[in-house]
Amino acid sequence: MSHEFQVDGMSCGHCVQAVQNAVQAIDPQAQVTVDLPSGHVDVVSTQPRESLRLAIENAGYRAT
Repeated sequence: MSHEFQVDGMSCGHCVQAVQNAVQAIDPQAQVTVDLPSGHVDVVSTQPRESLRLAIENAGYRAT
């Protein structure tokens, strides 16, 4: 299942890696694509959207 998020607060490659790691911590098989300039994050995962959003927010970013 594909999920799209708008993630605020990312400013560098480290931020991108932190978001990817946060998602993959709850779903190691997840495919995470991040567009840093726009803050757009696409996640292909079997996990519920809310779980993915909370993982991103627990990493320190605002996800909508």
